[in-house]
Amino acid sequence: MSYQGFTVEKARGTAVISINVPPANTYNFELMKEFDAIIEDVRLDTDVNIVILTGNDKIFSAGADINMLKQSDPSFKATFCLHCQETLLELERTPKIVIAAINGHCVGGGLEIALACDLRFMRTGGQIGLPEVTLGVLPGTGGTQRLPRLIGKARALDLMITGRTISSEQAQDIGLVNEVSDGDAVEFAKEYAATLNSGAIRAIGLIKVAVQEGVEMSLNNGLALERELQNRLFVTEDAQEGLQAFIEKRTPDFKGR
Repeated sequence: MSYQGFTVEKARGTAVISINVPPANTYNFELMKEFDAIIEDVRLDTDVNIVILTGNDKIFSAGADINMLKQSDPSFKATFCLHCQETLLELERTPKIVIAAINGHCVGGGLEIALACDLRFMRTGGQIGLPEVTLGVLPGTGGTQRLPRLIGKARALDLMITGRTISSEQAQDIGLVNEVSDGDAVEFAKEYAATLNSGAIRAIGLIKVAVQEGVEMSLNNGLALERELQNRLFVTEDAQEGLQAFIEKRTPDFKGR
């Protein structure tokens, strides 16, 4: 399937989604609807276990197309914002690990997309931040909600009310980025994905579900969810293989079943 603003490559259990809208990988309503369709595709593809989302060597994404927003009326802006939020919720709640591989800058709505991913790997040299306040607006695609949950309220407020960007190393120091390396972030993410694909992939997916849904629950309800998901895993072939391999002191051969 061909897409206007994205390329999608699937191999060995991993789907790599690349934003391809030069020069800054900005998105409009049509492209966000396309992104929504891609998310639905990888979400339902049983051959895909891990999703890697990336941009190009210079920029992950600069967010929404400012010219589009400037020229549109308030009703359109509200609809666009709602659709963007719903699309990123679907990405976030997909029961597969989603990795943002960031080569270069990642700002505004681009960072909001990355925040909806489970992990963020970044190459050195890029800047990252939410500068919407410099336009007289706020981060409207989940930034005001996801960033404080990730790095804490005070640090998130500082970044958003000043609109400043920070380096990849600073982002790692505050927990915004998981890993920083000098090499290609996509290759790093692929190596990471290969490790996960060789493991107990069903357990990995349900760990995400437990964490993702549990943070929105009371402790007791979260523990109940944990028990339910654990009971699902106990009856899988992978769980039986894992327990037997431990007893036999060998490396388990997981099949994803």
